[in-house]
Amino acid sequence: MPSRMRRRTVLPVAAAVTAALVVASLLVGEFDISLGALLTDPVAREMFFISRVPRTLSLIFAGAAMAVSGVVMQMITQNKFVEPTTAGTSQWAGLGILAALLLAPNLGPMPKMLIATAFAFVGTLLFVGVLRRISMEQQLVVPLVGIMLGAVVGAITTFLAGTFDLLQSMSAWRSGGFSGIVRGFYEPLWAVVVIAVLVYLLAHRFTVAGLGKDLATTVGLNYDATVLLGVAMVAVCTGVTSVVVGFIPFLGLIVPNIVSMALGDDVRRNLPWVAVLGVGLLLACDLLGRTVVAPMEIPAAVILGAVGAAVFVLLVLRQRRRVLA
Repeated sequence: MPSRMRRRTVLPVAAAVTAALVVASLLVGEFDISLGALLTDPVAREMFFISRVPRTLSLIFAGAAMAVSGVVMQMITQNKFVEPTTAGTSQWAGLGILAALLLAPNLGPMPKMLIATAFAFVGTLLFVGVLRRISMEQQLVVPLVGIMLGAVVGAITTFLAGTFDLLQSMSAWRSGGFSGIVRGFYEPLWAVVVIAVLVYLLAHRFTVAGLGKDLATTVGLNYDATVLLGVAMVAVCTGVTSVVVGFIPFLGLIVPNIVSMALGDDVRRNLPWVAVLGVGLLLACDLLGRTVVAPMEIPAAVILGAVGAAVFVLLVLRQRRRVLA
């Protein structure tokens, strides 16, 4: 069987594994919620709908949103190593959260999301603007620029948080954990589902934009408007997920690259698989964090960060081998 066909057979298996992980996420936890308990115990049933269902839905929504955001970022920058973490978008969203805490400590979640989204939007536009003024012949230059910008913004955020005694509040954002997700708190994540659907409907535009400005303009695409729209969508996904669940690193880097290796670079064809695998990876990290040190938890972002860093290095080495070859 050809290598590409073997890769394609893996995707349905991955979808089945993701479905199993969703069921496991609903059932695994310190409070015993089995199928029998759901049918006979009203307390277990109430806990299931107050905690387990919202947590699992937030994992699904956040995983799909950040994976799809990675696809959009890679198309508008024409670089496989870019996603909200390596472009500084997430760090700008964190700065927006800190600004909201400083200016209005009692501000509700929705205004915080708007502020975080605005900061993420401005920061991503700054990143794209910097890219237009430097040579991008080397693929690794682009994520290095984003990582450096993100590090500067992160350092400013940490300094201000330490100065105003808000380090503990900001650490909750950086942890990217789902243990505190309950009914009544996760609902804003429905907004990122809308964004994911819009990305799918406009996928052909991002596919053409990924060919470069000159070619995209030649075929009649308004390239600058498409880039601006992509940046806005990524900013919304990053801002909302940052406020609700926190920092989710590398998800938008790992999953789109895996799907692209199997299916190519057609955004519309890839997006459903990107969303499914993004959900599966985040669910797996969350379940591992729930069980490995039970009854304590390791935040999903910590495990995802370790996995993502390793995959990032492997992708860099793979790119280096291709260049040398």
